[in-house]
Amino acid sequence: MEMKHSLSMQQKPTLIMTQRLQQALKLLQMPTLELQQALKMELERNPLLEEVDEVEEVQEIEEVKKEVGQTEAEAPDPAPKEDQEIDWGELWPDQFETVSAPRVTDGDAEFYERVPVTVRSLGDHLSEQLRLSDLDERGLEIGDYLIGSLDENGYLQTSVEEVAETFGVAPEKVEEVLAVIQTFEPSGVGARNLQECLWIQIVQKKMESTLAGRIIQEQFDNLLAKRFSEIARNLKCTVEDVQAASDLIGTLDPRPAQEIAAEETRYVVPDLIVDRVGEDFVVVLNDKNVPRLRISNAYQQMLRNKNSTRDDTRKYITEKLNSAKWLIQTIEQRRKTMIKVMRRIVEEQRDFFERGVEGLKPLTLQQIANQIGMHESTVSRVTTSKYVQTPRGVFELKYFFSSGLQTEEGDDVSAKVAKEKIAHLIQGEDKLEPLSDQRIAELLHEHGLKIARRTVAKYREALRILPARARRRYT
Repeated sequence: MEMKHSLSMQQKPTLIMTQRLQQALKLLQMPTLELQQALKMELERNPLLEEVDEVEEVQEIEEVKKEVGQTEAEAPDPAPKEDQEIDWGELWPDQFETVSAPRVTDGDAEFYERVPVTVRSLGDHLSEQLRLSDLDERGLEIGDYLIGSLDENGYLQTSVEEVAETFGVAPEKVEEVLAVIQTFEPSGVGARNLQECLWIQIVQKKMESTLAGRIIQEQFDNLLAKRFSEIARNLKCTVEDVQAASDLIGTLDPRPAQEIAAEETRYVVPDLIVDRVGEDFVVVLNDKNVPRLRISNAYQQMLRNKNSTRDDTRKYITEKLNSAKWLIQTIEQRRKTMIKVMRRIVEEQRDFFERGVEGLKPLTLQQIANQIGMHESTVSRVTTSKYVQTPRGVFELKYFFSSGLQTEEGDDVSAKVAKEKIAHLIQGEDKLEPLSDQRIAELLHEHGLKIARRTVAKYREALRILPARARRRYT
């Protein structure tokens, strides 16, 4: 068989995501604060875009109302058109309004002023104490290096030998500086492991000779495993004494620097608002701070004056005009899509808005997508990193989606409801005889909820609750 090279042509359909569609999906996924910044940057880049002032916006609304009133007087009301389905898989048409939808204002909405707060870092806090110590200049340099090697919990992330090699000194010198840092506030900072962190706090409390101090020094592994009987046998004391010492150790801070090293407070601005009006729940987009965009009339007038505008200028203005129109339309489509998705979530989770967590139903992204005629990825983008303010608090949109468990009546309940019931049972258990995972599954079965022991264990671990053996108390 003879083999040779040849050229051939083949046609096949391929899905290509254009640059504009990629940007549209990116805008859809943006939370309100990120969208606000993105639009402000676009206002700087595109000279054809203008931000509508609030006074001008009110005037435009009044003018529209007058025009609508004149039209209604001249002709009968036409039949209202249903909202067209939004297809995010295609580019938007070029025919649309040059001004985005008017802002919905709420006169009763509360305004909270954000006061900027200066947050001191862990390094600043410790460096200030280091300067007040009696260390020499070399010791201060080593101390700064050690402070810089602490993580957000206050633990040392490098070895003494490495620091000694870096500064060309003996390891004993580094140990001396580290011992000074371990006397600083917060108590326990500068430790290399959890055992040392707790011991530093015990020493500062002058409790080295107590049973708690002996347990940390001699029986730390048994303490972590909650083997109180073995600790009592090794230290020749009662289990009740070990329990009391364990309670005292539990008051120590395993992450001493967490509060000081915590990041700046993260404010959550809800992207959507759900209010109850009578028997219904109304969904509103919280976009008061998002810039309202329109096309500059001055540049549009330049396009109309063909004789006085150069060809290259007309080409530039046309490109920016198309980009501006497309952006305005994209923002409007984003607004409609978010409201549509949230309205459907409210309909599906109405029992939650009326009764609380016990009314939460299992729900998936695919269910919402099928009901509103969109792709699941679109619903995922709408619900990612976005929050909604409801009469029951502020929740992330992803909160309303969870798997389900079957009840004896054949209904489904959300996994979040099962977790709530498990936490409630453990909270009310007898601490001397804590409930095992099997017993919790049996109690939930008695209440009509079908759940396996391994599922109880999985949900308990997700709630960060210890097993029954570790929850047992002896006094």
